[in-house]
Amino acid sequence: MRKINVLAASLVFAATSFLSLSADAKTLKIGASPIPHAEVLEYIKPKLKEQGVDLEVVIFNDYIQPFLTTEDNQLDANYFASRPYYEQFSKDHNLKNLVEVAGIHIEPLGLYSSKIKSLNELKDGSVVAIPNEPTNTGRALLLLQSAGLITLEDPKAIDATTFSIVKNPLNLQFKEIESPQLPRALEDVDAAVINTNYALGANLNPSRDALVIEKKDSPYVNLLIANKESAQNEDLKKVINELTSADVKKFIEKQYDGAVVPAF
Repeated sequence: MRKINVLAASLVFAATSFLSLSADAKTLKIGASPIPHAEVLEYIKPKLKEQGVDLEVVIFNDYIQPFLTTEDNQLDANYFASRPYYEQFSKDHNLKNLVEVAGIHIEPLGLYSSKIKSLNELKDGSVVAIPNEPTNTGRALLLLQSAGLITLEDPKAIDATTFSIVKNPLNLQFKEIESPQLPRALEDVDAAVINTNYALGANLNPSRDALVIEKKDSPYVNLLIANKESAQNEDLKKVINELTSADVKKFIEKQYDGAVVPAF
């Protein structure tokens, strides 16, 4: 399993003003990807305000800094990652201060293309872009296997890599790209496996535009993850109550039209 270069990846951290944020104990700071995570958090802000909770949403455009800044208590929590990614990242980086506090939603992974309309149009040697993060690479390959495009040595391995492929009838060529860049890569490849949050940001809807989509029983539930101190905070418990409320469930179902599925 390859390690993530934390120093290099931190250069893509978009919240440049983050380190200057106040350490006001009355303000909960939660890191989130722009879509849908930050949007869901913004939706519950008014109700939390009524309960005396001041929620500050810190936007991140990478999958690394939210964990590291929660680990060292700069953030109270983060909301962006699936369970397998969280577990693998914590193991790879020896993180000891994080704890899963709630499962919120599932974002079905999808295979998209701007060049073809169905899988039958894939040709011998077609180029398919996939995420380059370890667990997302395996997740993408499992999706392609479910579509009958490849066969993996271990058909259930979430940590599969392209070296795990034992059958590839179309001789598909794989191009591993950072997840945020996958929508932009669509013009340069025949198809790309894209995480839903980045697909939505590129006006792609899994239920409408994907050639293949994960089933709703996917184990990749997106989590609210806190540091151990914040996990005991009564204000964070109020955030959890709102995030897992019937109102938020209705909001997610209406706002994302099947592209995001409540997991509670």
